Amino acid sequence: MVRAGFSELNAFVAVADSGSFSAAARSLDVSPSALSHSMKGLEGRLGVRLLNRTTRSVSLTEAGEHLLVRVRAALTGLDEALEETSSLRARPSGSIRVSAAESGTAILLRHVLPAFLIKYPDIHVEFVIDSRMVDIVSDGFDAGIRVHEDVPRDMIAVRFGEDVRFAAVASPEYIKRYSKPLKPADLLKHRCIRFRFESGRIYRWDLRKGSGETSIDVQGPLTLGNINMMVEAALAGIGIAWVPEHSIAEHLASGRLVDLLPKWSPSFAGLCLYYPANRHPPTALRLFVEAIREWASTQKLPR
Repeated sequence: MVRAGFSELNAFVAVADSGSFSAAARSLDVSPSALSHSMKGLEGRLGVRLLNRTTRSVSLTEAGEHLLVRVRAALTGLDEALEETSSLRARPSGSIRVSAAESGTAILLRHVLPAFLIKYPDIHVEFVIDSRMVDIVSDGFDAGIRVHEDVPRDMIAVRFGEDVRFAAVASPEYIKRYSKPLKPADLLKHRCIRFRFESGRIYRWDLRKGSGETSIDVQGPLTLGNINMMVEAALAGIGIAWVPEHSIAEHLASGRLVDLLPKWSPSFAGLCLYYPANRHPPTALRLFVEAIREWASTQKLPR
């Protein structure tokens, strides 16, 4: 039976994540040569190459990719076991790492985190703001935040956000210069502000009216990767933006932005915190979920 120690496997994950022996060595507080020797020893006992080495970088072989998935899950389980044992003391502790949309993070920062962090001062919460749809398990997150329809089916979802309505909006100045679109197809003739995900994909505008639905690949002079900046661009008269209504409510009320196609603006089930259904949540995450559920129960969210 091939055996490997905890520190050796932890070192392998560090090298895989950083793509560099020197960076991994710094994070582990060991020398690069000692780390390289440890990885060669692991490869020797396994009888297979795990890492492709060049003078500038390190990458995983196919065998290394396979081992990384299994080892990361195993190490996560060990961390959770140690964390749960530690949490048996008087004050719960631990870390929670969440892949999150910006809007969802803002809601929790405002309504849940202040009381939660006072109640549990030894728990640390990290939000990684990202527009990509990441695999929270393989990317090392404890949980994620997305709208309900984007939550994978093998996850437990905890709803905490109201329904999200999208709207096509522009400033009065833009409308005066270019007129209003009267139907979705008219958007193809307008200057639209597009959104690009970090994956590189351009977001298509999905408009819906009753049973009718259309998906439009709009064009325009500006592409952004942040909803708040899209709102600013619309306020500046650059073009039409397709954004969540909650991000522009005050501007609609003041008349600085105009809802252009209200009958075609769809609503989606609101934001959720989600985590793996097949894994017992560590104590810190369990307490965080309870805090979110408790606050959400006071909000009379649609079911």
